[in-house]
Order: sequence, then C-alpha cells, then structure tokens
Amino acid sequence: MVEDKETSAPANWLLEVKDLACGYGDTTVVSDINFALGEGDIGCLLGPSGCGKSTILRAVAGFLPLQHGQIHLAGHPISVPGKAVPPEKRRIGMVFQDYALFPHLTVAENVAFGLRHMDREERQLKVTQLLELVHLQDLADQHPHALSGGQQQRVALARALAPEPTLILLDEPFSNLDADLRRRLSLDVRDILKTLGMSAILVTHDQQEAFAMCDQVAVLQDGHIQQWDVPYNLYHEPANRFVAGFVGQGGFVKGRTMGPDSIECELGVIRGNRAYPWPAGTLVDVLIRPDDIVFDAQSELRPKVIEKTFAGTSTLYRFRLSAETEFEALFRSHLDFRLGEQVPVRVEADHLIAFERT
Repeated sequence: MVEDKETSAPANWLLEVKDLACGYGDTTVVSDINFALGEGDIGCLLGPSGCGKSTILRAVAGFLPLQHGQIHLAGHPISVPGKAVPPEKRRIGMVFQDYALFPHLTVAENVAFGLRHMDREERQLKVTQLLELVHLQDLADQHPHALSGGQQQRVALARALAPEPTLILLDEPFSNLDADLRRRLSLDVRDILKTLGMSAILVTHDQQEAFAMCDQVAVLQDGHIQQWDVPYNLYHEPANRFVAGFVGQGGFVKGRTMGPDSIECELGVIRGNRAYPWPAGTLVDVLIRPDDIVFDAQSELRPKVIEKTFAGTSTLYRFRLSAETEFEALFRSHLDFRLGEQVPVRVEADHLIAFERT
C-alpha cells in the first residue's frame, strides 16, 4: 500500500461529525456519517445527485435537526439530537448555488450586510479589504444584475467571509457557470480561502472541481460515506468498487489471480503495489485507467481503435481487444490513430486495483 503523509491527523480538529444520521420527517437520508476537518483545510462532499451531500451540509449549517450523532465545531457541540445551536449563532458562513445576493444593494452593501455591529469607518475598511481580496474593488458601487456570474459568486464569497466565520460552507457554488469559468473560479476561491487560513466544506458532483479545490474528499453513495481521503488516494487506492468506478475514468477487465500481487488478464500479467489475500486462481475484475496504457511499438498486444475523442493536447481512445474486453487510453495528440487501426500498447499500472468478481 502507498503511504500518504497528508492523511495524518492534526492535533485538534476544527469540525467533527460523529455517527451522524438525519433526514426529513421520518425519512432518514444519511446515516453513519463520520469525518473530521482540520484547521485551514478544505473538505468536500462528493457524489451523484441524491446521495445526501446537501443534507449533511444543511445539518452542519444548523438547518436540519439530527436523528442521531453529534457535530462539534472548534471543540464545542453545535448539534445533538433534540438540541442545536441556532444557525445564526454557529459562526458558519454559507455560499449558495444561486448566490442569494440582495438585488437592491450594491456590491459593497451586500458585503457589508453582516457587519452592522461595526461602526461606519470600521465597516468600510473591512469591505474594502474583502473586495480587494476577491478582486472586485472597482465594482463596489455596481448592483448584482450588472455583474457576470463569476463576479456575483465572488461577491457572495466576500459577504460570507465578512463576519469572520469559523467555517465556510459552499453548496455547489459553481454549478451555474460554464466549464472554463468553473475551473478558474474554483482555483481562485481555493487561493482566497488558503490566504485567509479559512476552513471550508464544498458540496459538488464534479470530481475535477473537488480534486482541484479540496484537501480531503468524502465520496458518498446512498446516504453513506464510502471513503474520506486525499484526492490522490481516492484515485489510486479506492476503498471499494463504487469509489473505483465513480472517481476518474476507467473500466474493469476480467482477470484471474496468479499470486498476491499479480493478476493475469487479456492485457497480460499485471503486477502492482499491493498484495491481495485471495488464493491463486480467484476470479477478479481489474480496474484499468486510461493512464495505465502506454504506446509501445514493440508490443504484440494490438487492440483495435473503436472510438476516439480529441482534446487538444491529448486524445482519449477506446480500444477493443475481444468481444468482452474493452478499455480506454489517453495518448498525447501527436499519436494520431484511425478508427479500426490496431495499435501496439502495453499496461504500465503502478497501482493494482482489483475486486473479487461476484
């Protein structure tokens, strides 16, 4: 197994979610939820629609009561069954999917909305600092309708940061933006949060967004966390078949174990970095990622190109080796193969990921 020092626990957690179960009415949506977030870390709740991501976020924010478990923030309990600190007293900031800006207020007035306890000079200084942080100082007097979607999102972030919360919650904050802007803004938001040393939890179904922004990611399915880990381990060391199939690209190829760390399949004998407990001859499914396949002019393994997707610097190919064995490979775009062409390739899988066939 690969050791990853990034997973070591800090001395004190900022946020602890223990054995959480909650839902709506008598319906339990999520259960057995356990994770912890360190000071200054950005966590993520990642999964398909309906898996319970937003339910967990609403429970942390204080909008949903708990059926079981507890939530601690900065060492203090903020939610237990039958008792909860009100949302407005949790010192938690929230950035919503639809931005929720006040249309009749200017950018500066939106950011200042939660600072009414400050005197005018102090409030103005704080707003100026935040607008400079999110690069909107020149738009302070504009109204939200005059801004682009990315600018509105940065206003919403500045407003959430203004009261100096202990934790920021981001509920699919980039889903209304185009793909290119999503990528750029997610990195901008990460930089802003890291500059401030602010902890945050992001809810998203976009794994590229999750990996780009977050230090720790929880992959959810059907109301349960399947794995809480650093992005590298989710991709290379998935805890189960669901995580392996959900995270990244790739597909499974049928194989048979030869020993604890070697598997034979139509692509040849694959050896990797982990030992499995199964006896020799066990039927398994091996995960093949596009980056596990390399072009090798000397290889006798020559699958046929059945699909290709050009992406500028690279091309994603889908190969067929037999009626039951297909896989994908990602090559630099200078390697340009035709549909139907047989291409010499070999497997170079540093991480051996397999699951017993059921």
